[in-house]
Amino acid sequence: GCDSSLNLTSQKATDAVDDIFQSLRDIARARMHMKQFNSIHNLGSNTHQAASYKPLLKQVVEEICNPDRPDPVDIEHMSSGLTDLLKTGFSMFMKVNRPHPGDHPLLIIFMVGGVTVSEVKMVKDLVATRKPGTQVIVLSSALLTPHSAIELLFATDRLQPDTDI
Repeated sequence: GCDSSLNLTSQKATDAVDDIFQSLRDIARARMHMKQFNSIHNLGSNTHQAASYKPLLKQVVEEICNPDRPDPVDIEHMSSGLTDLLKTGFSMFMKVNRPHPGDHPLLIIFMVGGVTVSEVKMVKDLVATRKPGTQVIVLSSALLTPHSAIELLFATDRLQPDTDI
C-alpha cells in the first residue's frame, strides 16, 4: 500500500509487518493437522540448547528412506486397483501391512507451489545415501528462485484459489 519511500508512514510499516507475520501463522496453521510433519524447527533439548531448522521436504524424504521402516504416520498409501482395494478391505479382519513408500524402486515427488534447486539436490543426496538404487523424480509446479519464493510468500494471497479461469 505504499508506492514510494516518501509515502511510508509508521502505520503502513506496522501493517506490512503484521501482514507478514499473519502469512507465516497461516502457513504454520496449514500443517497443524499433521502428527509427524507439523513443524520445521526443533527447539533443542536440555543438552543441546540451540534451535535448528529441518525443512519439510527433508523430513518427508527421510521418513520414506528410513531403514527401520515404521508405519508412516502422515504419509498414506492410496489403493489403486481392485487387488489393492480387496487387500484394504481384508485388512479390517486380518493384519495386513500397508505398502511403505520406500518399498518401490521409483520415488516420484511432486511439490505444489514450487521447489528450489537446493531442495532438489538435497532430495537426490538423501536418496543416494539412504536408499541407493532408488530412482527419484522431483516434479514441481514451479522452479523457485529466492526472489520468486519471497514474492509468492508475501506478495500474493496464496491461500485463496485463483478463480480467474
